[in-house]
Amino acid sequence: MAEPSGTVGVIDADTLDVGDVRVRLHGIDAPEIGQPCTVNGQTRDCGRWARDAVLLQFEGRQATCEQVDTDRYGRVVASCVVDGRDMGAVIVSEGWAWAYRRYSDAYDLDEKAAAVAGRGLWAFEVDRPSDYRAARIQTTAAPDPDCAIKGNVSANGRIYHLPGADGYDRTRINLSNGERWFCTEAEARAAGWRASRR
Repeated sequence: MAEPSGTVGVIDADTLDVGDVRVRLHGIDAPEIGQPCTVNGQTRDCGRWARDAVLLQFEGRQATCEQVDTDRYGRVVASCVVDGRDMGAVIVSEGWAWAYRRYSDAYDLDEKAAAVAGRGLWAFEVDRPSDYRAARIQTTAAPDPDCAIKGNVSANGRIYHLPGADGYDRTRINLSNGERWFCTEAEARAAGWRASRR
């Protein structure tokens, strides 16, 4: 497959469309859309704040990317450059995301510089996205008990899981990745999901 290149469309602070390819930026982790943070005693949506900052910087610009991997949602994981600048380095150094050391230490010094300067997220009270996601996983339940079918997006496509099926309890729903809950199997099939084989 050719390396992604093209016009940037920002989805969130660490996910973009580059041309017609969905790209997860390698080595950074940004707040989730809907993730709260506190600034000067006021709560705001830090995921939207970070996304808007990245959008102002990169939306509509031309990027070239180098693929590193493919994630479990089927997205290309890549490092991308706009006007000779590494997008991950810019985003982390401006404090719009953290270095994601679980996968790379490439942006470690960028993060330390942002922390020392108190830029962006470093001026807020906010959980790291991995901690926020872990807390949500522990408390996640169907918002409506009558609509507990899990519509999961993975490298295998769009799959729905019925309550009580093998793997149901391990399956997590991330609405920001297009995953969702269904009330009936017919509803899930009509939306383009297929039944889990397990």
